[in-house]
Amino acid sequence: MKTIYDIQQYLKKFGTIIYIGDRLADLEMMEEEVRELYQAQCMPSEDYQMAILLLRSEMAKQKDRQTGEEKR
Repeated sequence: MKTIYDIQQYLKKFGTIIYIGDRLADLEMMEEEVRELYQAQCMPSEDYQMAILLLRSEMAKQKDRQTGEEKR
């Protein structure tokens, strides 16, 4: 997995489509779904680690964007 899109496609294989409308909330929900798949042993350790890393990185970027917009 290299992108958030890859994570979305992986989740789609399990019938999970996440769209709340708020990017940060979408990412948080995806993280929770990935965690549940890993705990259910439906996801290899390497994929889990990469997915969590990507999601948390994107969440940090999103939070920075939001705080930047609030300061304007």
